[in-house]
Amino acid sequence: MTNPAIAVANVTRSFGSVTALNDVTLSVAPNEICGLLGANGAGKTTLMSLIAGHDQPSSGHVTVHGHTPFESAAVARDMCFIRDNQRYPDDYTLKHALRIAQGFHPGWDTDRAHQLAEKFSLPSSTIIKKFSRGQLSALAITLTLASRASVTIFDEPYLGLDVSARHKFYELLIEEYTNHPRTIVLSTHLVGEMQSIFDRIVVLNKGVVALDVAADDATHLGYELLGPAAELTTWAHGSPALSMRTVGSLASATFLGEPPQQLPERLDVRPLPLQDLVAAIGDSSQGA
Repeated sequence: MTNPAIAVANVTRSFGSVTALNDVTLSVAPNEICGLLGANGAGKTTLMSLIAGHDQPSSGHVTVHGHTPFESAAVARDMCFIRDNQRYPDDYTLKHALRIAQGFHPGWDTDRAHQLAEKFSLPSSTIIKKFSRGQLSALAITLTLASRASVTIFDEPYLGLDVSARHKFYELLIEEYTNHPRTIVLSTHLVGEMQSIFDRIVVLNKGVVALDVAADDATHLGYELLGPAAELTTWAHGSPALSMRTVGSLASATFLGEPPQQLPERLDVRPLPLQDLVAAIGDSSQGA
């Protein structure tokens, strides 16, 4: 059996009285693209920081290629994680960012970095602190892809990008992955747009792993029922819903698992898209 590229075992991370991650266990195989999903505050950024070695768990263990990432020069050389709020020195321009990144990543591809910067039309003379939100995201994508790091982490890389630029990113990501395979962890709220890219899907909810499945299985994880509110409410007593919404006399409810073979005639069933399932998992915790 192949050793995982990333292994997280019984990890808890607390900040004072707040528990950001609670007994999280998961693994990511080498050269797997893992979608890290969940509502804001679910623990995604905390988990990515632990994997990248920017922080250490309160308990449990994290390993990257068998090494503990915290304060590990070996892991850092083969890791690229640029936060969505990454800061740069006040006087830095594009050339400064590309030059300094080269020193951190042995596999850095300078030619590819310039190609990516050109594809995203990044300005060469404007200081980075004056970049728009979309330009900052494009810069992060450029640095991350050009790093050729064997473990690459994206933290909501699409912020500020319009639809055209987002799809350009998706195409470039697949192109880079095809030509230079690597282990990728990608946090996103745009589940519908990116679902086809993922090999594995992990959903965090209030600091715990709510789902951890192969992407191919994600379309069979849940279902939605629609129909008269009174009838649906009665039926749902025997099968607790993740979420339920009522508008007038009609209601809809989402459930985990396969839909039942027999339903009351006035209830309709439909498969639950992954994005709706992730939202329903978040709704269920808010209603708890």
